[in-house]
Amino acid sequence: MLGFLVAAIAGALVPKLDEPVTGPVVAFLDGYFKIEAHEKRAISFMIALLIAAILSVFLDSGTVFGIAFGAVLGYFGPRLFVLLKRVIEARTDAD
Repeated sequence: MLGFLVAAIAGALVPKLDEPVTGPVVAFLDGYFKIEAHEKRAISFMIALLIAAILSVFLDSGTVFGIAFGAVLGYFGPRLFVLLKRVIEARTDAD
């Protein structure tokens, strides 16, 4: 369970990793092959997922599925929350 929570936090922090963490990685990799602008967020997600996986190993908690699901849920969490809120509001307005 702790691995899932770590992964969810890591997924939520993906946008904050773009400049300080992903920027240097992209600069390093750019010398070897071209990185497109739309690929930078995917690299940030991969870095966050790797960090979450390493932390879950050190914490001896979590499964591969739990870590992957937690990271995806953390990344898309704000969007899912807004969608769920709209669905609930639509149902209460219909009554």
